[in-house]
Amino acid sequence: MTSTAAAPYAFWLAGRPATGTDSLEVTNPWDGSTVAAVSVPTGEQVEEAVAAAAAAQRDFAATPAHVRAAALDLVARRLGERAEEIARLITAENGKPVKWARGEVGRAVSVFRWAAEEARRFNSGEAQRLDTDPGGVGRLALTRRFCHGPVLGIAPFNFPLNLVAHKVAPALAVGAPIILKPAPATPLSALVLGEILAETSGLPAGAWSVLPVPNDRMAELVADPRLPVISFTGSDTVGHRIKDAVPRKHVTLELGGNAAAVVLADWSSEQDLEWAAARIATFANYQGGQSCISVQRVIADAAVYDALLEKVVTKVRAQVTGDPSDDATDVGPLVDEAAAERVARWVDDAVAKGAKLLTGGDRDGAGYAPTVLAELPGDAILASAEAFGPVLSLHRVNGADEAFAAVNASRYGLQAGVFTHDLQLAFRAHRELEVGGVIVGDAPSYRADQMPYGGVKDSGNGREGVRYAMADYTYERVLVLTGLDL
Repeated sequence: MTSTAAAPYAFWLAGRPATGTDSLEVTNPWDGSTVAAVSVPTGEQVEEAVAAAAAAQRDFAATPAHVRAAALDLVARRLGERAEEIARLITAENGKPVKWARGEVGRAVSVFRWAAEEARRFNSGEAQRLDTDPGGVGRLALTRRFCHGPVLGIAPFNFPLNLVAHKVAPALAVGAPIILKPAPATPLSALVLGEILAETSGLPAGAWSVLPVPNDRMAELVADPRLPVISFTGSDTVGHRIKDAVPRKHVTLELGGNAAAVVLADWSSEQDLEWAAARIATFANYQGGQSCISVQRVIADAAVYDALLEKVVTKVRAQVTGDPSDDATDVGPLVDEAAAERVARWVDDAVAKGAKLLTGGDRDGAGYAPTVLAELPGDAILASAEAFGPVLSLHRVNGADEAFAAVNASRYGLQAGVFTHDLQLAFRAHRELEVGGVIVGDAPSYRADQMPYGGVKDSGNGREGVRYAMADYTYERVLVLTGLDL
């Protein structure tokens, strides 16, 4: 895919390439260079896409499972074939180190592969005999799932391909038309996905559109009654605003977090602490900390706190920063300079209020050095907000009671990591921690794309993970057959 100022990237309108009258510029966060221009759809073109999705709803829902599965299989295969090209594109538009971008493409391949498999087995239905009571003699209930209707998928910048995949693949798997709105800063990966979707066959013309509309035009799409399902990934502020604006719609929200890694007293051997420190250092800083399950808080038992702190600081300092296109780089820039400036302000606020800066704390343009804080006061912004940058803080506690209470004190509840060998403590964490996922023996940043993923409290509602998103896009409808000889 190539683009010039005179010929910007086309967007995808009801499965075909189209251009509008305006364009937006995509810049590289690392050096500020222009990556490409992207055509922006007009209001009339957006209306055409939504109308096409609404018109396609019945035919798409009736499309045989093997047709949808074949299309999804093709997307998985073609993403794999173009993996290096797409990874380099992600790095250019997002600033993500290329080694992490390659991982993102691999995950998107998996998402579409899982969706193809689920499309084949989803919605087989459940039969129930109703003659368990006299009034149900001769009756049989068959329950199947049916689409709510077309989906509006709103994706963020931090995983510009894989989080798009988590909107698109489940919708296509269940036969729900989808209007995808990629993040304005990072639309290129989604547009390349549109290229690949255009290679599929058997899907109705209105089954999918990729519309890079600016954020200030999103409200019109959100309010459109022809899009009864909204799947949003992004900030809690915007997500709650969307849900409040359309309370009668089916809105799923995958929002932010300030994920905690809990290190309990039994995780005390040299090998244990080396593993925990390495995982914490890596996953506090991967994606430049721009992941909602990036490690932001380390809650360590007093018995291991000092040894762990020393190892974490050492391993954070060893993170390689620099040009994200270099295979050796661990930590690239944030998405833009404004994001780095915000992180710098929040770290400065913490230090001014008494936090100890153990390493990092430096900004260079859109880049921010991997940073570790200790003794973070409760009134610091970072104590309650989502950093969304390469910053972590360490907190000393006494025992599991204090550790779990500290995790639950957050207004967020996405995922938590618990380093323990004690199976009883693992099950207790699963029972007591107010989060959507508990990762035992590792950082909270682990995610397998087929598992249910989402949070509670200000981290949102609903679940991603292919089969779980398919359930969110559909509802149960019962058919009762009467007069049967069972």
